[in-house]
Amino acid sequence: MLDDTLRQRIDQEVGSNDVVLFMKGTPVFPQCGFSAVVVQVLSHLGVKFKGINVLEDPAIREGIKEYSSWPTIPQLYVKGEFVGGCDIIREMFESGELTEMLNTHGVDARPAA
Repeated sequence: MLDDTLRQRIDQEVGSNDVVLFMKGTPVFPQCGFSAVVVQVLSHLGVKFKGINVLEDPAIREGIKEYSSWPTIPQLYVKGEFVGGCDIIREMFESGELTEMLNTHGVDARPAA
């Protein structure tokens, strides 16, 4: 149910923040384990990001899935580009690919020591 108004809202969020995480809960209080994992990874890397709580807005919760053609939440966007969900972020973190990708996109990230 992604109408033009909702698409523009999501475009605005994704376009005006370097790193955006559509998640269940907030960065301080994630309300699902998968969201908590991605918050933990980003925090470990020292990445500043905006968390958007999809539980507060059913339209965003469903619309983001259509927007990205990705069926699950959380969803991470870097510089307007969809990166992936929890499993992809975890794998990229473990391989060092996430740090490299963030730094390549001009987002400061500490090495995952």
